[in-house]
Amino acid sequence: MSSTKADKKASGDAASWLFNVVTSVGIILVNKALMATYGYSFATTLTGLHFATTTLLTVVLRWLGYIQPSHLPLPDLLKFVLFANFSIVGMNVSLMWNSVGFYQIAKLSMIPVSCFLEVVLDKVRYSRDTKLSILVVLLGVAVCTVTDVSVNAKGFVAAIIAVWSTALQQYYVHYLQRRYSLGSFNLLGHTAPAQAASLLVVGPFLDYWLTNNRVDAYAYTFTSTLFIVLSCSIAVGTNLSQFICIGRFTAVSFQVLGHMKTILVLILGFILFGKEGLNLHVVVGMIIAVAGMIWYGNASSKPGGKERCSLSMNGNKSQKHDGLPESTEVDDKV
Repeated sequence: MSSTKADKKASGDAASWLFNVVTSVGIILVNKALMATYGYSFATTLTGLHFATTTLLTVVLRWLGYIQPSHLPLPDLLKFVLFANFSIVGMNVSLMWNSVGFYQIAKLSMIPVSCFLEVVLDKVRYSRDTKLSILVVLLGVAVCTVTDVSVNAKGFVAAIIAVWSTALQQYYVHYLQRRYSLGSFNLLGHTAPAQAASLLVVGPFLDYWLTNNRVDAYAYTFTSTLFIVLSCSIAVGTNLSQFICIGRFTAVSFQVLGHMKTILVLILGFILFGKEGLNLHVVVGMIIAVAGMIWYGNASSKPGGKERCSLSMNGNKSQKHDGLPESTEVDDKV
């Protein structure tokens, strides 16, 4: 790889991560204000509105010619929507039935599950340093976020469904882009309409079950509606950036480096909403997590740090996961 191509790739990778971090942190803060300040607690319905807005944008871009026609078989589309919707519903139910501490532990367990999927389905092998760096990230984020931990049977089942469906959905983003040479907008153009339709049908009933409040009975004001529109607008970038990052890298790297968003949300939360909860062990946890992320980036980029031993899709021999900038060069990803 020439130095020019390497520099271009590095710039593209950095821009992708920055795009994802900014939009993800932004939507978390907007949604926190929307739900905490204005009492809009209909998370599943709001997610349906996010995908409806994303669908509208993909339709406009296709009409303008920026998205080229592509094909995604219906069985693959249905499997993706199933995983994605179970992920959304599972996370909401898990948060309702479990303590915040166990909910955070469940979220952290997505990394080992994603690793397991890559090992089993893609025959990926991790070096000792890569494995240890992942453990350091998990330790740091756990120190930051896990407080009270209590679990019950139905909450445990909800957490398992949420974790596995989320890991499968993120793995499938990477798989579908490789399998059908789909760009991020192409894949969103296929999946967003199905997710929007299904979540807008199921969402109001699920939200009523979770909150005992009806979305149609909510007292909409100009300000709350403005926040909903802002949330939907940012969500377009969040959805797109997730597909871009997983397409360029893998679900595991997306999860590991994605915990940087957790750290930033904590920091911005302390700045914007008060310093309650900020103490020494939280600061230490942040430092450990960031150190682990830096170690992971270094370890996984070294030869043997993260390799696919066999490629079932094209029969090629072992290759290093480098994360290439083009969607057609997708067998080598970090």
